[in-house]
Amino acid sequence: MNQLENQPSRRGFLKQATGALIGLTATNTLAQAAIGAEQPAAYSLPLGVCATYDKVDLLKSLGFSFIEESVPAFLLPDGSEVQYEKNLRALRTGQFPIRSYIYFLPGKLKSVGPDVQHEAILERSELVFKRAKETGTKNIVYGSGGSRFIPDGFDRDKAKAQHIDLCRKLAPLAEQYKVALAIEPLNRGETNFINSLAEGVEIIQAVNNPSMRLQCDIYHMLKEDESPDEILKYGQYISHCHIAEKRKRTVPGVDGDDFRPYFRALKKMKYTGGMSLECNWTDFDKEVRQGLAVLKKQLADV
Repeated sequence: MNQLENQPSRRGFLKQATGALIGLTATNTLAQAAIGAEQPAAYSLPLGVCATYDKVDLLKSLGFSFIEESVPAFLLPDGSEVQYEKNLRALRTGQFPIRSYIYFLPGKLKSVGPDVQHEAILERSELVFKRAKETGTKNIVYGSGGSRFIPDGFDRDKAKAQHIDLCRKLAPLAEQYKVALAIEPLNRGETNFINSLAEGVEIIQAVNNPSMRLQCDIYHMLKEDESPDEILKYGQYISHCHIAEKRKRTVPGVDGDDFRPYFRALKKMKYTGGMSLECNWTDFDKEVRQGLAVLKKQLADV
């Protein structure tokens, strides 16, 4: 046998080389897929803005998911039925969801203290819940710091008992209309009762109704130096979130506040609800764009 007969044919060599190349490519593809599978998807949330409904065209064009209106301005429990019907028509025309409402109770309707007005609150609230359902909204933020402000000298334990008693009557009404009533802890510059997530949950647990929920407002948490760990502790109760910068309640990006520790806590407890910009605005159209960009960037970073 001559030397040429000991060497593989050119055709055989090419066949072997092509097979090896295909195998290597397949291995690389599988490796890349495995690496991709290990990379978690960027965290994101439905984002909205606390604003009047005439802003919907702008918010839709920017890519927001919803708007958050106010009880007195849109549901009008103390206002005109005719205007409420106009608001409903605007909602049908705008085709942009109102995920939540703020400003549940006016300060003049007292839920605690010597001059409580629980019956008036309950009558008004049923109309609010009914109209919230008509507008397709499932969340109402129960901040109302003026209503729950404890007067000087009034017994705090009695005030807490009064508030729990009211909430035990409000919760079944909210449940009837399939609305979550989310207690919002506020900073001590706005009210002197329910200033932390823990205090909000104390009320929720005493009421023990699935319609009584918790509002997580990162602005108020920052003002009260409340740790992101509180979100992990009480996340099961949270139905909605608000956000703004700490110093002057500005839109994210003005002072450069880092919200990522709070976003990490929300991500860890698998929160998927909405988050609204609730800010003091100086140039709404400009700042709302900035706020959206900053939120998306910081959410994606966690």
